[in-house]
Parts: sequence; C-alpha cells; structure tokens
Amino acid sequence: MHILLKSVQIVAPSSPFHGQQQDILIENGIIRQIGKDISSAQARVVTGNNLHVSLGWTDIFAHFCDPGQEYKEDLQSGVTAAARGGYTTVLIVPNTQPALHTKPQIEYVLSRTRNSVVQVLPIGAVTKNLEGASLAEMYEMQQAGAVAFSDGLKPIQSPGIMLKALQYVKAVNGTIIQLPDDLSISAHGLMHEGIYSTQLGMPGKPAIAEELIIQRDLELAQYTDSRIHFTGISTRKSAELIANAKGKGIKVTCSVTPYHLSLTDAHLMTYDTHLKLNPPLRSAEDVKALQDAVKTGVIDCFATHHLPQDWDAKQVEFEYAKNGMIGLESAFGVFRKHLPEVSVERLVEMLSAQPRKIFNLPELSLTEGAAANLTIFDPEEDWVLTTDHLASRSKNSAYIGAELKGSVKGTINGQYAQL
Repeated sequence: MHILLKSVQIVAPSSPFHGQQQDILIENGIIRQIGKDISSAQARVVTGNNLHVSLGWTDIFAHFCDPGQEYKEDLQSGVTAAARGGYTTVLIVPNTQPALHTKPQIEYVLSRTRNSVVQVLPIGAVTKNLEGASLAEMYEMQQAGAVAFSDGLKPIQSPGIMLKALQYVKAVNGTIIQLPDDLSISAHGLMHEGIYSTQLGMPGKPAIAEELIIQRDLELAQYTDSRIHFTGISTRKSAELIANAKGKGIKVTCSVTPYHLSLTDAHLMTYDTHLKLNPPLRSAEDVKALQDAVKTGVIDCFATHHLPQDWDAKQVEFEYAKNGMIGLESAFGVFRKHLPEVSVERLVEMLSAQPRKIFNLPELSLTEGAAANLTIFDPEEDWVLTTDHLASRSKNSAYIGAELKGSVKGTINGQYAQL
C-alpha cells in the first residue's frame, strides 16, 4: 500500500516538520519521505483544501459491546466508527458479557482486532465479573495485553477494593480508571440535581456524589503512591479537587467527554432520551469551568464515552431509557465547535500525545522511517452531523442535526488506512 499526502499542514510538536506544509509519502506502512513536490507513480494521492495531519488520535474510554451485545456494536463496527472519527487507537471498557475480567477475554479482543486500521486495546476489569467484591486476575490480564484497569461503567464503590487495586497495579506501573459516582447517593437520579430537575419533577443526581468519590480516591492514591485516572468528570469542584491534588504531587490525571464540554442540563427540557447520560449533563457554570480546565491543562485528555444503545433502549419514557450516547464520529467536531479558544495544536496534543503518555503506550513519531500512525483532518470545515456520518451500529447521538466544526478526512495505521 502506497499513499502520498500532498501539501498537508503538519501538526505534531514532537516532529521536526511541525508547523510546515509538506508532502508525505507512505510505503507499506512506513513514512518513507517528507518534503516538497514528492511524486510516486504507485501511490494513491490524497489531496484537498486545508488538509492537516497529526499523529493518530487515541480514545481512552469506549464501549464496543462485544462479546454479548453485538446488536448494539461489535468490534468491527466499533473500529469503523473510531476510524471515521479520526482515532487510530481506542481503549475499550470491560462491561461486556462476559466481562473482560480474565486472560482469555483480553486475548479475544486482541485477536479479533489485530488486522485493523484502529488498534483496539482492552481495559481489564478490576473486580471479578465487575461485581465490586474481589479483585480479578489483573497481572495475568496485563501480561495478555490489558493496558489499564477499571470496572468501566460500574464505579468502584468499596474503598477497600480500590485501595487493594491501587496497590496491586503499582507493581506493574499500571493505572486505575475510575468513573466517579457514589451510587448510594445517586442511584435513583435521572439527571443533574438543580433548577431544571426541580422544574421537570425528575429525581436528581447531586454533584456531591461525584465529588465525594474523587476526594476519597485521591486520598487512596496519595496513600498508595499509585496512579489513578478519573474519566467523565463533570463538575467545577471535581476539576478543582484534581487541580489541587496535582499541586500536591498526587499521581492523578483526568479526562472529560465531548458532551460535558458542550451541553447543559437545560437541554433536558425537551426530554430527549439521548441526553440521559452518566455522569449527567451539569449546569452551565460546570460546563464553563470544564472548558476553562481544558485551557489551563487541569484536564489531561478527552474520552468519548462512546456508549451505543439500540433503538428500543432510547425510544421509551425518560425514566426507563438506558444511559449513554455514541461519540467517536462526532467528537472532534464538538471540540472544535465548543472550544474555539483552544488551539488546534493543543487539541491534537490532548487527542494524541497525552493519552498515550498517561497509559504508557508507545510514543508515536512523524518522521521519515517511522511507522505511519496518522490522522488527516480539516480543522475549519463546518458540517452537519447526519446518520450517514455514523458507522456505529447504534445511532443514539444528540448531535444528529447539529452544526459542528472540524472534519476528519482519514486515518492511516501501518498498512491499513480508511480514507
């Protein structure tokens, strides 16, 4: 496979070609040449207006529903959706049936996705069957290829289990991913507890349910001197707690979803079940605080929380609808639209270098002789998301019909490409 990218703007701070407009020739998955006026009779030529190229993007928290719920998403449709969104690497949560809690389950995911344009990396379960009661065989899963550990969509409630997990992964320099939510406080909530939940007469999920877990787990991370990553943080105080912990030298990182940076609980006045999410959409004040936390570097990277749900799971009364929204295909357009003051270079860093650094993934390189792991995009193009853009088996996105900014044109990962 030969590909020639013509007159592309390179956005890769680690590359000597950063900020330059160059041609890039890729042969058999390797970047053979970077320069001006390159020609190749064998190569497929990719041209376009305002094309930018960066190192491949990584999503750190997506649900591919395979094995067990392939009618919502399977590994292949998830890969296609990720590539369409510009991602070349995706970490998938263990909330499958059966759960990704043993070595064979980790090997299943890796074997089914080995020859793909997107590298799918499994997150191993912290507890057996995601039940929160006893630790799973994390060392065996790590040896098989699990890159982090989490109970995914089921937040770890027991402080004792979290303490043991943090101690356990320290030996392998691993990271625990926590979706912070105290279920004893928020179990019956349908949306953010605030003015709009009162007006709508819906039980609320208070911000303190998230913030208490963050406070607790920061104490445990400090005690164990181990690494923890909070994903899907959604409140102003959550960002403040993490910023303060970083100042104390606690080994903490965090990520935020596209929807928590762009939508508020006011949008639920339409009872749109696509907006039934966990963590829930918060107040306008919280959204502004999270946007500021991206600008100041408190938030380290993004996480789509891509969570496919079939038609039946969403086309019901709000109370009975399942949580979640897909997000891989629309993420970049949402970030560019709702973070206009954040530079393209900073967004790319949060999409590519930062998540790989957090989870000890091999560093990528945009230089001659390096393996090609690239995302091609136009950061300025305005477009409207339609179902035609969605490769996911599920279509549960509140952004369908929304005007977005910044479109993905293709991905290249070794000898595989989606252009």
